[in-house]
Amino acid sequence: MIVTRLIGGLGNQMFQYAAGRALALRLGTELRIDRGAFATYDVRPYALGPMALRAPDAQPADIPPSRPPSFLKRLLRPRPHTHLVKEASLRFDPAVFGAADGAYLDGYWQSERYFADARDVIRADFTVATPPDAANAAILAQAAGEGSVSVHVRRGDYVSNPDAQAVHGTCTPDYYRQAAELLAARVGTGLTAFVFSDDHDWARANIRLPFPTVHVDFNDGDHPHEDLRLMSACRHHIIANSTLSWWGAWLDARDGLVIAPSRWFAAAHMDATDIVPERWLRV
Repeated sequence: MIVTRLIGGLGNQMFQYAAGRALALRLGTELRIDRGAFATYDVRPYALGPMALRAPDAQPADIPPSRPPSFLKRLLRPRPHTHLVKEASLRFDPAVFGAADGAYLDGYWQSERYFADARDVIRADFTVATPPDAANAAILAQAAGEGSVSVHVRRGDYVSNPDAQAVHGTCTPDYYRQAAELLAARVGTGLTAFVFSDDHDWARANIRLPFPTVHVDFNDGDHPHEDLRLMSACRHHIIANSTLSWWGAWLDARDGLVIAPSRWFAAAHMDATDIVPERWLRV
């Protein structure tokens, strides 16, 4: 059994699940998820419910104690099968591949290298199982076209929260302009952009693209999986420094052209070397 700890928004939860699922597959064992942190985390809820994945919740005995137990407690109540694998940094850590059955993963694991060998399984697990409503179904049909481009504009707490702003920063209008020009140069004409954002007023006022644009503004923050489903259906992608649009691009089964920001974090000490796959273009 492998247990993975979930925390953060939908994109972060997907990375944590994917790393655990791939490790469990390699070891031929089951995956369980630890959702306990959401009991005291009021920023984002557990968000994997609408997806096709099936992973049981971890039980108390599956979770390592927050502090090492005393020698006497270890004698009286041994926990023989759980050992903590804690993320040391944002860089890919190959030591995770050496984790044994019974591992408890605690980290963000933001690199496809943790689960690239399980790509087809992960894509199937992250299929949105609930059917789209009429508005989403209409965009889904349009996104199936060869010229569709998902464009994600992430603002929200990256703007409103000074701490988040200092760590993440935001992608500028110039980034979107350069990315769109690069995409047009590589792909040619016939493109249509589908803009996804948590601040459509700002996006409408500031993002100028050289091809027709549709703002997908009817999905609220309680339904991020709906935007994710639509983004992943598009042929090409201009992503923000956001795990949600990262997954929107990665789940695209057609493997279209993906353009990502060259600087993922505003904070200089945050090393994002392994987050963006090498095959994606960076601007």
